[in-house]
Amino acid sequence: MKKLKVSPQKTILIFSCLLFGFFLLIPMVTILCKSFYGDDGVTSEYYSRLFSGGSIFTPLLNSVLISALSGLITTALAFIPAYAINYTNISRKLKKVIASLVMLPMLLPTITYGFAIIYSFGKQGLMTNLLGTQLIDIYGTAGLIIGFVIYTLPISFMLINNTMGYVDKKFMIVSRMMGDSKIKSFLTTVITPLISTLAVSFIQSFTLSFTDYGIPAALAGNVDLLATRLYNEMLGSLLDFNTGSAVSIIMLLPSVLSIILISSLNKYNIRYNKISVIELTKNKVRDIGMGIASGVIIACVFSVFAVIFIVPFVEQWPYKMNFSLEHITEILSDSSLMSVYKNSFLTAVVTAVIGTLVVYSLALVSARRNEHRRLGKIPDIVSLVTNTIPGMVLGVAYLLTFKGTFMHNTFAVIIICNIIHYFSSPYLMMKSSLEKLNASWETTAKLMGDSWIKTVIRIITPNAVSTLLEVFSYFFVNAMVTVSAVIFLAGTKTMIITAKIKELQHFANFNEIFVLSILILITNLLVKGLVRLFAAIRSKKGKTV
Repeated sequence: MKKLKVSPQKTILIFSCLLFGFFLLIPMVTILCKSFYGDDGVTSEYYSRLFSGGSIFTPLLNSVLISALSGLITTALAFIPAYAINYTNISRKLKKVIASLVMLPMLLPTITYGFAIIYSFGKQGLMTNLLGTQLIDIYGTAGLIIGFVIYTLPISFMLINNTMGYVDKKFMIVSRMMGDSKIKSFLTTVITPLISTLAVSFIQSFTLSFTDYGIPAALAGNVDLLATRLYNEMLGSLLDFNTGSAVSIIMLLPSVLSIILISSLNKYNIRYNKISVIELTKNKVRDIGMGIASGVIIACVFSVFAVIFIVPFVEQWPYKMNFSLEHITEILSDSSLMSVYKNSFLTAVVTAVIGTLVVYSLALVSARRNEHRRLGKIPDIVSLVTNTIPGMVLGVAYLLTFKGTFMHNTFAVIIICNIIHYFSSPYLMMKSSLEKLNASWETTAKLMGDSWIKTVIRIITPNAVSTLLEVFSYFFVNAMVTVSAVIFLAGTKTMIITAKIKELQHFANFNEIFVLSILILITNLLVKGLVRLFAAIRSKKGKTV
């Protein structure tokens, strides 16, 4: 009797179907069923309760308006440093510094943003004391917008900066030669090619703000938001899993709509046959102006986070301002807090290692030539689906699905949740990289008698190392800073830093919060630094085919 041979590619696809079926499809079906199923069977009672009583309209409207305003402000601000990098003659080193500093907030959890804003602009805040007056009431709309703008600025900048790098700048010269005014030339040659990207930037900023819980946890005040409503339903004093599930489904809708809009906007992208390399016209006013504007934006962001590095190092903020290491030594010698840091670090490492393997395996099947190209579309579908699910909704789904099972309150469920939650971006990154490699490698290797596995190990992987390192870094950093999903999954034995920060908030232990935040930042910087160093060493050695 002949044994059926299953190819490695098919094995990967079977594994991916089981993985995402069990840890994505089942949890999402569970949360959907929970929102429609009560003690008396199938019912629409929970949705009716939310809409007929009008209790959902206020948090929904607040979330939409605040997220939309934050998205507009973020997109406008992100355009400035992106323009400075791509359309001015400021030094290359300064451009690198601007790009790096704009991205730094991504290395901190959003829940820290809120506390940093409180200690910067609150009644006893750093900026309030320096200016002699409180500029804004940080609890409510103003504080939320500041937090959301800081949170989404790096993502928005990344989108706009990337697109600007592919805009053909020779049309600026053509426009001016045709007699167009500076304003008309700017609108025609810079803004028009970016319209789609600017719209995507707004949508992404809106969606991230709409679904974030970390910032509202500290700054919402009396403003009722959908994220805080969901948290209160699932983990508040009066637990209501059915209504919470209904709120989760409602929160899911803007994310689904955003993906549809982004997909439809892609057809408006302007593509050039060739990108011309031209020397930008000399304009000191433009260069100095954009350089200063970028510096002001970065300075404003850093003025918020500066307090994190001040409060733990003084005896008693803001009354005894003399330098002291007492809080630092006390916190670093606290075994329970260091245990939480260790939990976070190990969780992030395991998430990054397994996440990178999963992403790489599926990207190989979908991007490289093999006999299962049609089945290789499965990871693309999974990527699209995971990109539509907010962290809070996924966390709630996991809570409902695994509560009472052997996986409840385990590191395994947190790690899997992180991998599923952050699957989309690294997968697309990996797939794009693999598609650019020589398409004939597998065919040539097969003719020489090499198996697919050997080809992957000996040829493809060495040429994909730089992207693999980026994927590892992406998973690690996001696993260290994630809040929205894991807030529902971490228990006493599986406590990680971001969940611990939420717990410390109730006791107003801000020294501990800021020191833990500094540890997250330093760890993320070290990991990203090591990844870049390793990539640079490999690049110098020239280990490519």
